[in-house]
Amino acid sequence: MSIEVYRDPWGIPHLRADDPRELAHAQGRTTAHDRAWQLEVERHRAQGTTAAFLGPDAVDWDVFVRRARLADTARRCLDRLDDETRAWVTAYTDGVNAGLAEGARRSREFTATGLEPGVWEPWVPLGVWLSTHILFAGFPTKLWRERVARVLGDEQVELFATDGPGTAGSNGWLVDGDRTATGAALLAGDPHRFIEAPGVYQQIRLACPEYDVVGLAVPGVPGLAHFGHTGTAAWAITNAMADYQDLYRERLRHRDGGTEALGPDGWRPARVHTETIEVRGAAPVTVEVVETDRGPVVVPDDGEGGALSLRHPPRVTGELGFAALPALLAARTVADVDRAVDRWVEPVNVVQAADTEGGTLHRVAGHVPVRHRDNMLRVVPAWEPAHEWRGRHEPLPRAPVDGVAVMANARGLAGPLGVEFAPPHRAGRIARLLAGSREWTAAGMAAVHTDTHLASARPLLDLAAGLDGLTAPAAALRDRLLRWDRHMDADSVDAALYAAVRGEVVRRVAAHAAFAPLAEIPAYPALFRPWLALVPRVAYALETLLTSGPVPPADREAAVRAALEATAAAPPDGPWGATHRLAPWAALPDGDDARWPGLDGDHDCVLSTSSVPGVTDRSARGPAARYVWDLARREDSLWVVPFGASGVPGDPHEADQLPLWRRGALTPVITDWNRLSKEHPA
Repeated sequence: MSIEVYRDPWGIPHLRADDPRELAHAQGRTTAHDRAWQLEVERHRAQGTTAAFLGPDAVDWDVFVRRARLADTARRCLDRLDDETRAWVTAYTDGVNAGLAEGARRSREFTATGLEPGVWEPWVPLGVWLSTHILFAGFPTKLWRERVARVLGDEQVELFATDGPGTAGSNGWLVDGDRTATGAALLAGDPHRFIEAPGVYQQIRLACPEYDVVGLAVPGVPGLAHFGHTGTAAWAITNAMADYQDLYRERLRHRDGGTEALGPDGWRPARVHTETIEVRGAAPVTVEVVETDRGPVVVPDDGEGGALSLRHPPRVTGELGFAALPALLAARTVADVDRAVDRWVEPVNVVQAADTEGGTLHRVAGHVPVRHRDNMLRVVPAWEPAHEWRGRHEPLPRAPVDGVAVMANARGLAGPLGVEFAPPHRAGRIARLLAGSREWTAAGMAAVHTDTHLASARPLLDLAAGLDGLTAPAAALRDRLLRWDRHMDADSVDAALYAAVRGEVVRRVAAHAAFAPLAEIPAYPALFRPWLALVPRVAYALETLLTSGPVPPADREAAVRAALEATAAAPPDGPWGATHRLAPWAALPDGDDARWPGLDGDHDCVLSTSSVPGVTDRSARGPAARYVWDLARREDSLWVVPFGASGVPGDPHEADQLPLWRRGALTPVITDWNRLSKEHPA
């Protein structure tokens, strides 16, 4: 096996091998060397065994994974892969196994938890992909909408419909050659996800005689699924916000020692077994796993004597779309990218691509079932034939690129396929910024990445402008906010004042009598609570709730008035960045929150560093990477991640990119092998 590993000054691995399988092996082994702890956490998350070393706090996730049968679904999808793709995935896991022991010795988390590195089977990358994306389409939102409809009426089912708690989005934009300084296209953006340490994206280069690709990998998954540049073609994705997962209300009965579920064709046997979850420092937990003809039961008690099952394409079809991954690596043109993502399944994405021949692509990719509109909105009865799936949406939407194309989770290209989309602010702001020049360069894209204008402040400030009878301090605060430039910069005191007022408004609106029945969280599994909590829902739908909905106009004004008075009496101590600080997730937190920096931006800014107004200013979501793919010269491309190339505590490249990421800077994509340092043959 002839494999070479090189590193650039940021420790980013550049791998070279004689063929794609050797290269997949090298990717697996190098990732295990750099991120052994992260890989093992992801493997255990995929099979629902994290509580065995992380303790009781991890039980809720493990229970969900067991009930949802994620590992079994991953095995099914592996069995459906073509031989070539299965061999490629297997080469990756063989590489992980070859490097895992050495990587574990470098990572003190294994000693701290007593975890021994395990064995990666070929299904595990598919399981990692499933566990990473199973909540991406936000099926728990249907639990929330169901509750809203029952409490406020069916006409209010979409009252809170916006990009809210627990969802993930991204920015992406394509500028064709007519609007760049080089005459070749630029592709840029930043995926917004929960910020994890180590990061959820890994910068890497994969080169063999068949291809030479740079991009962002998902640790634990071979190839470059979401973002890549082959030299002649580049692609990027955002979440399409499509709805492709359904929740069914099941009627179950026990008969003759078995369990049956009522479906459109009457009572049918359900498959039932029990599993045991080992818990570090506590007693084991026994889980009953039930699966009906619709899918696995993820809520065993819906509070009405029934259960709720989850139906989603990979479980139904046995297809996860992994055949797209090696095809993307081999893409030379936009047409190649287009054909590759025809195979895409999960999650449903908006894809953009460009090539050196001037080709561009803007389309939706993935599997979206055709079914009744109510399936997309709320929980539906399993026994009614109207709610069965009737094939899939084909063809999926696409659009030509006329100078500029923007994808930012807003209602648009994927509009017919979903219910909840991000407000239009990010997409509109990006389009306006890009319209300001016809000479864009890769370096110039940083100004778009880091824009902090907050258009969603308008409804609150409009209400504030119409108030009279305020005390002198509150009136002065109101006037100051009306003069504010509406940029959520970390060093802005005005931004901090606005955020404080907004938080007060959110809490007061959430406390209004109209929403009182929604304040109590139903007794669903604890994992779903972020989707069911009232205050975050109000926070993300505040624009709508300040202009329409069940809260009377006079009470909306009263909420803003009271918020101004309260903030004027006790203003924040410092600028926005004093409280709006990074709060990354880690499987084994070190407890040192003070080391995380203050951040520019806010939820609806292009620089989308999301907090939860009314709850906390800390930001757990934000750009999990930034990239600019230059189709004129790949070596002029740029990228950055929140932390670094290494997941090893104390490694020089554990967090060396954090200062750059914090200020919106990007590092060059180095493609000249002579400028790289050869590490060792793997």
